[in-house]
Amino acid sequence: MNSQTKTNKRILALDILRGVTIAGMIMVNNPGTWGHIYAPLRHAEWNGLTPTDLVFPFFMFIMGISTYISLKKYNFEFSHAAAMKILKRTIIIFLIGLAIGWFSRFCYYWAGSHEGLSFGEQLWASVWTFDRIRILGVMQRLALCYGATAIIALTMKHRHIPYLIATLLVGYFILLMCGNGFAYNETNILSIVDRAILTPAHMYKDNGIDPEGLLSTIPSIAHVLLGFCVGRMMLDSNKTENRETLLNSHLIKLFLIGTILTFAGFLLSYGCPINKKIWSPTFVLTTCGLASSFLALLIWIIDVKGYKKWCTFFEAFGVNPLFMYVLGGVLSILFGSISFPWSDGNISIHGFLYKIVLMPIFDETGGSLAYALLFVAINWCIGYQLYKRKIYIKI
Repeated sequence: MNSQTKTNKRILALDILRGVTIAGMIMVNNPGTWGHIYAPLRHAEWNGLTPTDLVFPFFMFIMGISTYISLKKYNFEFSHAAAMKILKRTIIIFLIGLAIGWFSRFCYYWAGSHEGLSFGEQLWASVWTFDRIRILGVMQRLALCYGATAIIALTMKHRHIPYLIATLLVGYFILLMCGNGFAYNETNILSIVDRAILTPAHMYKDNGIDPEGLLSTIPSIAHVLLGFCVGRMMLDSNKTENRETLLNSHLIKLFLIGTILTFAGFLLSYGCPINKKIWSPTFVLTTCGLASSFLALLIWIIDVKGYKKWCTFFEAFGVNPLFMYVLGGVLSILFGSISFPWSDGNISIHGFLYKIVLMPIFDETGGSLAYALLFVAINWCIGYQLYKRKIYIKI
């Protein structure tokens, strides 16, 4: 969600946090091999929290702040024009997520071996994969949470939104407790609902649990709403104040909010485990708290102290966040599906870079990390060209 503002009160740290999370999401999605992932780049298998588990929720938190900024021009008043813009953007982001999933299946099926099939039959089999395409995913979750947050922000009094957040999180916790929601198997209420509505053919395969499933969208909406409320608290301030006073006010508020949410999340985790795959209420509180504190730290480093020379790398990701994420997904698919002759067979671009170039130098795990960093660097080269030319692609 791009929040480019042209006032002298623009906070660069917002773009940098977006850039850090997008770069992180691209990196963790593209290791050299899933069998030897560098430990901090692994997701928690079930309960728990790793550095990798922070990147997606951090982006959703900053999306909430950006939604506050983008809706401010409507004075948070519901109108036909605002509703249509929100609906259009929600549908576009959702469809892009579906398109990435379809493109992945098309490329990998086309690149496979299909003896006995004619060109037309192979083409049709590659194109028609809608009977098994995954319906939900990262982009789809972003779309649903953005759409819900934006509509709520335009139709509900903002002072009531914290009560809605509490209701969503408490209600979801009750649902988890009553529906075996902390079980990592198909008896989980989340799995039961997803298999009944989406059907297994259209779900992510992980013990019956889809990490971006239907019911876990409920706390995800609360997550983005929390970011929205933080944005309101941080940015809805006295416009007559000078920049230094505003920044100090932002720092105090963000550190206070971050500390309260983080401690609340960890303390409540004894009764409600922190779990990304079901997006548990404590996961929402903890990650939003850490994101708030991290944003405060970035504001202090970048906007208060003025240490900005290192920011260019992440700003190139942050000014076109969703485009850069989509670009990373498309390049990942192409790198994995495009192959060329090598030795006695064929090898993909991904396989060549990891197995032939990097693994002999850094070993399996080090090579996996090196590939992830190289892949991020390739994406950055494209993003930097757009950033340098001030081309902002809004999705």
